[in-house]
Formats: sequence, C-alpha cells, structure tokens
Amino acid sequence: MSIPQSAGGPIGSRDDLVRYLESGNKPAADWRIGTEHEKFVYNLTTYKPVPYEGPAGIRALLDGMKRFGWEPVMEGDNIIGLTQNGASISLEPGGQFELSGAALKSVHETCSEVNTHQEQVREIANELDIGVLGLGYAPAWGLADVPQMPKGRYNIMRRYMPKVGGYGLEMMFRTCTVQVNLDFSSEADMVKKFRVGLALQPVTTAIFANSPFREGKPNGFLSFRSHVWTDVDNQRSGMLPWVFESGMGFERYVEYALDVPMYFVYREGKYIDVAGKSFRDFLAGKIPELKGITPSMSDWADHLTTIFPEVRLKKFLEMRGADAGAWRRICGMPALWVGIYYDSVALDAAWELVKDWTAEERQAMRDAVPRLAFKTPFRTRTVGDVAREMLEISAAGLRRRAAPDSVGGTEEGFLQPVRDMVDRGYTRAEELLANYKNQWRGDITPVFTEYNFI
Repeated sequence: MSIPQSAGGPIGSRDDLVRYLESGNKPAADWRIGTEHEKFVYNLTTYKPVPYEGPAGIRALLDGMKRFGWEPVMEGDNIIGLTQNGASISLEPGGQFELSGAALKSVHETCSEVNTHQEQVREIANELDIGVLGLGYAPAWGLADVPQMPKGRYNIMRRYMPKVGGYGLEMMFRTCTVQVNLDFSSEADMVKKFRVGLALQPVTTAIFANSPFREGKPNGFLSFRSHVWTDVDNQRSGMLPWVFESGMGFERYVEYALDVPMYFVYREGKYIDVAGKSFRDFLAGKIPELKGITPSMSDWADHLTTIFPEVRLKKFLEMRGADAGAWRRICGMPALWVGIYYDSVALDAAWELVKDWTAEERQAMRDAVPRLAFKTPFRTRTVGDVAREMLEISAAGLRRRAAPDSVGGTEEGFLQPVRDMVDRGYTRAEELLANYKNQWRGDITPVFTEYNFI
C-alpha cells in the first residue's frame, strides 16, 4: 500500500478529477513499466513474522537498506518507507516488505531492478538472521501472530475493515501480491486495456496461484489470496462489470470513485479518520470531521490508492490479480502484460479473445479460479487452455516489441518460467501441496527453508 501521495493543490471542480486521470495519456514512446512485489519477512529460527521494533525487526531492515542510497520516509519518529530514483519501499500492514519499482522502459530494466533489490535485501537479511518468503498468503501464522506496523492509515483500516467484510484483516495482514503498472495513450486505449485486463485477470490468478496454506494446513484453495478479495469490501473491489458498458471512460471511473467510501484524509503528518464517508461529500463540504479542510488533488490521489478492483485506474492501469511467488517468476508477470498491452496487434488479439465473454462468464471464472486454477471450466475448454492462448498472444507481442538487452536477449525470455508452468498444467500451489503431502509429511516448516528468497 502507498505512502502519502503528492499530486497538487486545491480541487477546483469535479472536472479536475477527470483531468487528473486524463493526464496519464502518453505517446507509446513514453510508455513505461512499473513492477510492484510484496514478500513476507520472518525470523529464521522461529519462522514467525518479525516485529517492527527490535534488533532484527522491520525497522532494522529499513535502516539497513539506507546504506544503498535509499532515503527514509518518516511518519513521526518511525521510518515507514524508503525512496530512491523513482522507486519506493513501503510496508504493508503486517510488515510485508514491498518494492514499488520505478517507471522503466523495458522488462529487462524492471527485472534488473528486481534482482538488485533482492541482492540488497539479502545482504541486510543475512545480517539480521531473517528470511523472505514469496507466497500469496501467510502459510503458518494466525492473525494474532502478525505484528502491526506503525502507520496511521492502517489503524483506520483495521478498525473499519470488519464492518464491511469478513476478510478485510486477512487481506491486510496475511496476503502478498505482485502487480504491474502500465500506461495508455488515450481514453479509448485505456478503456480497451481496462476491459482486456479485467477479463483476463482471473487467468493471471490461475497462472500465478500460490497460496494453498493457512495456519499450517491446506486451506482448500490454490489462491486463497484471491478468494480473500471476494469478501473484503465489495464497494471498492471486484470485476467492475460497468467497465464493459457503453460510456466507459475517465469520467465514468471518477463517478465510481467519488462514491467509494474513503478511509482518511492526510494533513500535517496525521491521518484524519473519515472511514465510510464519500469523496463526493468531501467535495461538497458535508463531512463534519473535515470542516475547514479544502480537498486537494493529493487527497484524490490518496483516495485512488484505497480502491481495490481487479484492475485499478490511476494515471496508469494496475494489474492486480497475481499471488506473490518464486523470485524467478516475478519478472514473468510484467512480461505477460507488457506483451499484450504494449503491442497493438497483441492487444487486438486479446480483445478478440474476450470481447464476447458475458459479465456472468467473467464473474463465474473469477469465482472458480481460486479453487480450481487451470482446471476451471470455461465454455467448451478450461482456463488452462485460455492461459496458453494468452501466453502466445503475449509472446508474439514481445517479439514484435523487439526490446533487446545489452547482449541481444529478448523480453520474451522472461515468459519462460510462466510457459513452463502453463505447459506442465499445474500451479505452484499444487506443487507446494504435493510437497506437503509427500516429502514434508504434513509439516509446513520446510516451506520456510526451501522457498526462502535469501
């Protein structure tokens, strides 16, 4: 989740909110790739999540990262994040460690950034005797085991979440994801990409399904993280069927976002709790807690970070359907979407694939994928079949993009770990379950030793 946004001064009218989204329009030459990934941090002796304070805590990890040139982001006396050259490191509510990458030109660059981050985290983690794990859901910890990070926005969310859904605290404290942020050239381009992204997001969930355990036992799902999102807060999440309706555009998304309940307003280093109130009422001066406070574009940017559909619109589009996973597969997720979004032939092919899917079919796929992944039925075939087609569309798009690295390697190479998984026909979650049943003999502990990034 985000650190406080800086997006400008007072809002003059509702049209300013539309123009804010429109300002994301960029010519294709200026399109960039921003990859974000979260991971669990745990003690290598106890296999428990580490607290914020202490000699081997999250604060010590953040402080250690400063040796690589990262600048601290403070909230009061607490370091809650780091920034460097357009990238940031931030904390999720339960101490999940997130890299929000810089906006980069190619998958080569974003993967180099990911690998540099891993090397830096490894150096500090080894000094602190902590491990780093990439799964979509914490495999062994109860909610009571998970420490709380000292960020004001999370206190507000923690109080509000149980009022609007059964899994809000699960999402906050026990999930991790990988996402990619991608650009658009115009309103029409945004709409087409939004629709393709929403339709294919459950397929991405299947490809990267990696959260089969809960509190040390199989949980009945392959992507429990994805299932969690079905009961977090349906006013701010989901498949947004209206995106496929006539009239979809920046203005339509603004109308939606104006009525999504707010969490907070940030002023002078403090979060003001307005959970459940609408941004529309904030603009109209109808929120007593905000009397005398003028809405700003930074408030709007903050609010947009608290909306959680399967694809999210800011001044770019965020693909939000994937579980966190094995390190070598992190780069495959942005590569998959870059191949589709950043080549017009591939985007047309992806739209051709999904354009006649009904809202009911899209939702049925979304509902079934967390349990069945590749085996989810879809029309006369399965989601695994759709994943193969999606992968080939992306691979062809990456070949046409022809963005080589310094030794001539193509971006398509980053799809190989994804291709291997799709070709074998079973997910990493199923691999973990097989290990748990067979060589681990029902003991979850080896996940912390065999799948440690460090």
